[in-house]
Amino acid sequence: MTAATHSPGTTTTPGPTTPRRRMDPMRRISLTAGVLYVITFVSIPTLALYKPVKDDVGAFVLGAGSDTGVLWGALSEVIVGIAGIGTAVVLYPVAKRVSQTAALGFVTARVVETSLVFASVVSLLTILTLRTDVAGTAGASPSALVTTGHSLLASYTWTFLLSQSLMPVFCDLLLGYVLYRSALVPRFLPIIAFIGAPLLLISDIAIFFGAYSNVSPVAVLAAVPVAAFELTLGIWLIVKGFRPSKYWTDLGADLPVRGS
Repeated sequence: MTAATHSPGTTTTPGPTTPRRRMDPMRRISLTAGVLYVITFVSIPTLALYKPVKDDVGAFVLGAGSDTGVLWGALSEVIVGIAGIGTAVVLYPVAKRVSQTAALGFVTARVVETSLVFASVVSLLTILTLRTDVAGTAGASPSALVTTGHSLLASYTWTFLLSQSLMPVFCDLLLGYVLYRSALVPRFLPIIAFIGAPLLLISDIAIFFGAYSNVSPVAVLAAVPVAAFELTLGIWLIVKGFRPSKYWTDLGADLPVRGS
């Protein structure tokens, strides 16, 4: 075994380095979109976290129960809103090659959805402010606080109907159209969207006219197909990515490559 020696004053020329392998642009898009879709499900526990408020908002405003769950629920909804916009922005370069109108509509619907989500969160946080900063102070009227709490909860309920129940109808129809036409994912996925979105729309209309509440078993059942589509799509994009399609054979040339 011999050791390489270098005489004083000489320099060595580094050998060729192996370039770092870059992730395919389409795979990067599918992976990012898939992760964001899965993140949009972090708000599911809000059904339990908001229970103290929804069961008796008057008692909650006046100090009953804990506000920790409400804080975590509000934070999770903010995360969902940001992740929702992210899904549309990340998928836009792909969707626009299939339909510019559908791609723009998807982004717009996500922005509207998130704006309404944030508005609903503000209603809940205002209830917390009444509880922590107003209730118990000198001159505060318990009956007025309870009435205000009910008004804010009603605002949250109606905003939730428009944001996280109605807007997904349009989001999934637009994205489903793109995915079905491009065949970037198996056809059964957009078909679930085509079935689930109208069912959810019918349920939303029924809730709007007072047929049943948004937490009734019928409403929950009507939302299952849309939820199944988005969760399955997210997992598929993470694990499998996009399938070969005529719409993306040269898409890599249109997308920025990290480091270039």
